[in-house]
Amino acid sequence: MPRTLPATAAFAALLSALPVAAQDFSNVTVESTRVAEGVYTLKGAGGNVGLVVGDDRAFLIDDQYAPMVPKLRDAIARITDKPVSFVLNTHWHGDHTGGNEAFAQAGAMLVAHDNVRLRLSSDQVMAAFDRTVPAAPTGALPVVTFNDQITFHVGGLTVQAIHVPSAHTDGDAIVHLKEVDVIHTGDLVFYGLYPVVDYSNGGSLKGMADATAKLVAMSNDKTRFIPGHGPVVIGRAEIAEYLEMLRVVHARLEKLIGEGKTLEQVLAAKPTAEFDAQWGKGFLPPDRWVTINYQGMATAPDTAR
Repeated sequence: MPRTLPATAAFAALLSALPVAAQDFSNVTVESTRVAEGVYTLKGAGGNVGLVVGDDRAFLIDDQYAPMVPKLRDAIARITDKPVSFVLNTHWHGDHTGGNEAFAQAGAMLVAHDNVRLRLSSDQVMAAFDRTVPAAPTGALPVVTFNDQITFHVGGLTVQAIHVPSAHTDGDAIVHLKEVDVIHTGDLVFYGLYPVVDYSNGGSLKGMADATAKLVAMSNDKTRFIPGHGPVVIGRAEIAEYLEMLRVVHARLEKLIGEGKTLEQVLAAKPTAEFDAQWGKGFLPPDRWVTINYQGMATAPDTAR
């Protein structure tokens, strides 16, 4: 399995001060990978997309940025001529929901956790990146929402979306395809780089670790995972390795914050030191990632750390 990843320029674009419409996606290509019978990943700009193909319809997990829709459609057409009947958003961020309006206009039903619709319905602040994200157009809002979980039947495949609380955001969903033993993690997993934890929108490092532990518990050594960012397919060993990093760093930050350490003292303690070679070369360098988590954890109630 791949163990390193270059910086995630696509996520950097999401957090850029420039609107998506002003960013250049013209040179981006969409590459498809077959993960299992009837299941593919599409990698372009933004989160890794899942594609489930049944006998009479296609089912999309996330849809990247709006300018990527024509390229996504071309990639889907090379795999199947079945219409995209459903788009499931794993959370509200624009690199996973930007194509919503276009796919809905073409007839797809938009589905997500209740909090995804709430977040998309109004302007949202991502304080750690000093960014305000405008509300999505009405046509981009999920029209079917769920609380704990929802199940779809696509051909011979069962697609189950399971909500996990307070992780990357407050609206994250794990998508489990039981028959083929494939799990799309959404942005619970940034493999090969330190993950974004959106504290302004209900996220927490503890929740990220707890959700990742759930991924480990519901899988086996043959399970294939599609992470939100990183290689298009990884295994349970990689998920367990990622979990270890999250758990160790969270425990260290919790201890240092409990001792009343300042941000400068925490940075000097280098709580991520042994993990930086593998995880610290992505979009968030170590000190930036520690700062985001320190600020998010230090201002949270003790029970939410």
